[in-house]
Amino acid sequence: MAHSGAGLARSIADNLTGQIEAGLLKPGDKLPSIREYAAGNSCSKNTVISAFDMLTAAGLIEPRRGAGFFVAARPARPRTDDAETSTLDRAMDIVWLMREQLRSKAEFLNLGEGFPPIKWLEETRLDQFHQRVVRTGVGSLFRYGSRYGYLPLRQHLQQKLAGYEIHATPRQIVLTHGANQAMDLVLRYFARPGDAVLVDDPGYYTLFGKLKLSGINMLGVPRMTDGPDVETLAALIKQHRPKLFFTQSVGHNPTATDTSAAKAHQILRLAEAHDLVIVENDALADLKPRPMARIATLDQLRRTIYIGSFSKSVSASLRVGFLACDEELASDLADVKMLTHVSSSEYCERTLEVILSEGHFLRHTNRMQDKLRRATASGIKALEEIGATIYRPTDQSLYLWARLPEHEDSIALARRMLDHGVILAPGAVFSPRGDGPSPWFRFNVAYLNDPRFAAALRAIESA
Repeated sequence: MAHSGAGLARSIADNLTGQIEAGLLKPGDKLPSIREYAAGNSCSKNTVISAFDMLTAAGLIEPRRGAGFFVAARPARPRTDDAETSTLDRAMDIVWLMREQLRSKAEFLNLGEGFPPIKWLEETRLDQFHQRVVRTGVGSLFRYGSRYGYLPLRQHLQQKLAGYEIHATPRQIVLTHGANQAMDLVLRYFARPGDAVLVDDPGYYTLFGKLKLSGINMLGVPRMTDGPDVETLAALIKQHRPKLFFTQSVGHNPTATDTSAAKAHQILRLAEAHDLVIVENDALADLKPRPMARIATLDQLRRTIYIGSFSKSVSASLRVGFLACDEELASDLADVKMLTHVSSSEYCERTLEVILSEGHFLRHTNRMQDKLRRATASGIKALEEIGATIYRPTDQSLYLWARLPEHEDSIALARRMLDHGVILAPGAVFSPRGDGPSPWFRFNVAYLNDPRFAAALRAIESA
């Protein structure tokens, strides 16, 4: 897959557009020269010229003969309260669930929790690693790190990916502030407002919020018990010519399904035939057995971007994730990261590298998987006892996707359950369409055995 400087030029143009619209660059301000901008951002002059051409065409900057480029005078665009409200309304349900996920409510039972219980993660003992991190190079902790991220951690991730039979060099790996920043970088590079992007349906609700707020045409591919619906995928590709397909092959959030090897092959063939880039989110990798089908294993990162994270196995607070892809694309995405965030946190990356370098981490993940297997079995039993329908029972998954008898509107029930101290994750939030009620819920298996769930449900049904 060939990559030009077009994506980087667009990212430079978007970055300057943001500065102009935020008032950081004011009408009449002079921009750095093309040569200065290229040198300061480690890119070619042609890339900067392309970016300035885009801004000139948009009326944001203007060239002055012999003097350079200046921010153009522009009439203020009226912004009404209605416009702001409509933007937020498009992500209302997603924002509601995210708020509930981030609140600390000891008195609430959070069945919609997106992470393993804290007591499962405490075994990593983050407090004991600070001195070792400082000893690895205290001087560098006061500077920005590499645009790719901390090299020893990328080398460790090279070994981790090899365990999934994905072969990548450190220069094919870019460290990020979690999986979410990795997705942001991909979207900034490939997609523009109005472009078509494919997603799993149901799928990762935070991604849907990003796409909606960016004005991207989001198209859902139904998720079957063995992976995406390939017939619908083929039809959407033919009709809309999308640039990207965001999918999760292993431990799918929220349905707990895994993409079969047969479907992975079919998806890859469609991608190759229609120049589609597959973005494979594997944020739950440490909670699942290694020998499972991944599209990136079949493709070897030719047209797959693999995204990983340690939020579910170490700590969400560290905010360390990564992406792996074709080497030229990785360089471009590292540049986008540099332009938008300068760098990721080398302190957090050094901390994670120390944790992963210990044999303790492997023992920790093995224990977590054992706990997950037991919790999944007991969670399935708890749901069956209240008459729930489970989309796909599984041996080991952080989530179960299920519907409750006599409740067809998951958001309505979720709001009522809040009055009884129980937080649910309603299925409608996981739909890219958001055009109607859903009877489905995502349940965290670690909390399904808590008697408060059944008690709250009985109280609502009796009322």
